Amino acid sequence: MIGPGTGVRVYLACGVTDMRKGIAGLAVLAQDVLHQKPASGAVFAFRGRRGDPLPVNTCLHV
Repeated sequence: MIGPGTGVRVYLACGVTDMRKGIAGLAVLAQDVLHQKPASGAVFAFRGRRGDPLPVNTCLHV
C-alpha cells in the first residue's frame, strides 16, 4: 500500500456525499464545505451512500 508522503494533509468528508458530482463537483465541495483549496496538494476523501468505494481526490502539480 502506498501512503501519502510526509506532511501531506488528509481530509475526510464525514456524512454522505452525492458521488454523481464527479471530480469537479467534489473539488467544489472541498473548497466550499471544507474551506480548503482543491489544488493545495492535500488528499480529500469522500464517502458515498453505500460507504464503498471511497473515492480519493488529490491534485498533483509536477
